[in-house]
Amino acid sequence: MRGIDKMVEGTQTSSFGTSARINHDSSKFYNSKMYNGLNANKQDSFEKENIISKELLNRIFCASSETMKELPDHSVHLMITSPPYNVGKEYDKDLSLEEYLNLLRNVFKEVKRVLVTGGRVGINVANLGRKPYIPLHAHIIQIMSELGFLMRGEIIWDKSSSAGTSTAWGSWQSAKNPTLRDIHEYILIFSKDNYSRYKDKKKDTITKKDFMSFTKSIWTFSATSARKIGHPAPFPEELPKRLIELYSFEDDIVLDPFMGSGQTAIAAIKAKRNYIGYDIDENYCKLAEKRIKEEISQVKLS
Repeated sequence: MRGIDKMVEGTQTSSFGTSARINHDSSKFYNSKMYNGLNANKQDSFEKENIISKELLNRIFCASSETMKELPDHSVHLMITSPPYNVGKEYDKDLSLEEYLNLLRNVFKEVKRVLVTGGRVGINVANLGRKPYIPLHAHIIQIMSELGFLMRGEIIWDKSSSAGTSTAWGSWQSAKNPTLRDIHEYILIFSKDNYSRYKDKKKDTITKKDFMSFTKSIWTFSATSARKIGHPAPFPEELPKRLIELYSFEDDIVLDPFMGSGQTAIAAIKAKRNYIGYDIDENYCKLAEKRIKEEISQVKLS
């Protein structure tokens, strides 16, 4: 019983760390010089949530998310997206790195406007190239920090089970020019103004097993076939599913400003959330809407 009592009493930051995290008092750590001046909760009170009219819910707008004029301030609870990578895919524009990052800045600035206090953001991103390597995740973290978002952490998506037989090793078995092969992507997590969400009577839906699993910083699941989905770079449904269960309540509104093939919307429907999407490509808007209708039909039949 002494071990149980010790955990209930709580743990504190110590010289040699602590393995337990139940009722842990970390105030000593956060009061250290390391955290002096860094972003903490910027807003202890919660702004009143604005209601999005029903006719705007569960829709995809074929328009740029740089201006989401349909959505009022403080109205969306969770944003999940994977931005286009500007690497010559069918839907990409040939933008310079500066132009591309400016596009993301404009979109994420608008996302911040429409999020409720404590609203969460999950951005799936892969880094690019080798000559030189472009750390897109670092650029996005910088943008989000400058916009005033609070960073919560980053998840490593381990795609090794579907990495295939890539042979981009550079100089074979030689130190002349060996090349790393990425078998991971990042999922960057942020909040607006407060780390916590106002709950009131909202309903959690995540199971104990999933909570224990999803709060770990490495997720392992396979990528999705682009040919099967009909989009050059779809993320698997498992990705938004996990973020939705972990970071939102039932009936919340989930936004994807780069909706693509509709994976975020489909995951939202299955989790009993509402969705709103934006995409500038009319063909992909139609693809997403078709896949969503098929999913709704299946839900009604089951």
